[in-house]
Amino acid sequence: MRLTDKVIVVTGAARGQGAEEVRALAAEGARVIATDVLDFEGFDDEGQGWDTVVERRLDVTDAAGWAALADELRTTYGRVDGLVNNAGVAARERLPHVSLDAWQRTFDINVTGPLLGIQAMVPLMSAGASIVNICSVAAVSGHAAAAYTASKWALRGLTRSASLELGEQGIRVNAVMPGLIDTPLMANASPAFADAALSEIPLGRVGLPADIAPTIVFLLSEDSAYYNGAELVIDGGLTAHVSHKHIADATRP
Repeated sequence: MRLTDKVIVVTGAARGQGAEEVRALAAEGARVIATDVLDFEGFDDEGQGWDTVVERRLDVTDAAGWAALADELRTTYGRVDGLVNNAGVAARERLPHVSLDAWQRTFDINVTGPLLGIQAMVPLMSAGASIVNICSVAAVSGHAAAAYTASKWALRGLTRSASLELGEQGIRVNAVMPGLIDTPLMANASPAFADAALSEIPLGRVGLPADIAPTIVFLLSEDSAYYNGAELVIDGGLTAHVSHKHIADATRP
């Protein structure tokens, strides 16, 4: 197993893609600290032997909560080997309709949360540790959801800055850009958006959390030892050819 005894923190881990990442990491031998502001459905209740998964409540926008988690991990394990900044929120308002409150909340969760996580976990990391930021194909091109798109571009920039800053310590920082993935985050997407986006995916289907999780395992393992500042797009071919204008036009009022 590629991650035996590695201590890895995953945010946004109670549902969807985050939960699948937790399962994949635990299956590779990692000790996973699964965090979320939502209630967990219970990894230990699934009958799969997830005894290496620890559930913790964490609001990623709360610096004190991150500090408390760091103290616990320092006492319990003495180190952290990996961090997956998976927690995120979808904000679908188009530019003319974005409220300042929605803009700020989106950036708090999608950008400030990863920043706080990196700042809290890096002091517990040593050479060989790995950080994975879950971005989006919205950070590859323009996208109609203004606050969401801007926040994911900001997280992409944070990834590059962190890879430069932490590389000399032997800590790798990479970004994953998922496309249209069947998760609870997609539940409030309009049918017009989903249909338009799906029509542009060459593979002809929406992605699944299981399509993303293996790449997270790879980036946290020694198999990716020379990956730093990389941006891995997993979208069924969507961004290989498409302008998002068609999708944006399909969702205009």
